[in-house]
Amino acid sequence: MDTLQTSREQTVRGLYDAYLQGRKDIAAGMMTEDFTFSSPRDDHIDRVAYFSRCWPEPPPFRDIEIEHLEIADDEAVIRYRAEKHDGGAFRNMEVMRFRGDRIASVEVYFGRNV
Repeated sequence: MDTLQTSREQTVRGLYDAYLQGRKDIAAGMMTEDFTFSSPRDDHIDRVAYFSRCWPEPPPFRDIEIEHLEIADDEAVIRYRAEKHDGGAFRNMEVMRFRGDRIASVEVYFGRNV
């Protein structure tokens, strides 16, 4: 694995860790200024809307386990299992696109409850 790939893998893992900790400040430093987020509920929202809509306080999850992570060129594909504090869990897929060493966009594909 080359240095850029290793750095991007660390960024992906760091973003999920920051989410679990509710550390928007850390996550913001990993993103480009023109970052966009898309999901079945959100269509290319900007950073401000992303942090407002997708980062509730307190953080809703007690754990996020990355089950699959593949990085090719400027794209990372991630499948993860998220456990909520209430005991529920689900799996999602995400595609992160990088510009340099920062995340330029995230697309989320909702999975099912497990």
